[in-house]
Amino acid sequence: MEIVFTLNEIKVAAGKCWQQHQSKKIWAFHGAMGAGKTTFVHALCDVLEVKDVISSPTFAIINEYKSPVAGIIYHMDWYRLKDEEEAINAGIEDSLLSGNLSLIEWPDKAAGLLPDDTLHIHIETINNNTRRLYTET
Repeated sequence: MEIVFTLNEIKVAAGKCWQQHQSKKIWAFHGAMGAGKTTFVHALCDVLEVKDVISSPTFAIINEYKSPVAGIIYHMDWYRLKDEEEAINAGIEDSLLSGNLSLIEWPDKAAGLLPDDTLHIHIETINNNTRRLYTET
């Protein structure tokens, strides 16, 4: 899947992505700093009707949200992790193995913990207002 969208269209793009990939439980978001990973996760949570406050879990590492559409959602930011051992100590494996939807920013920090059927979502900046998203399974 490939989508080019403006920031005004991000919720539509998130909805399309959900429609195509809702069977996947682990979504790994790749992109440069400022590419829009957290913004896309926020838009996806809007699509999934999450009422909780959506924020980057940079310091908490894992945020948990409730969705009437997708159930429990784990939003993770692995940016500050040093290695896989630190990820395991933070409880990441439990979240990944829970069967719930896990949305992971900076997945390369502990890539060895990701299951083979992880959906990899790449977000690239085209210009200040436009992004390109493509997926790999």
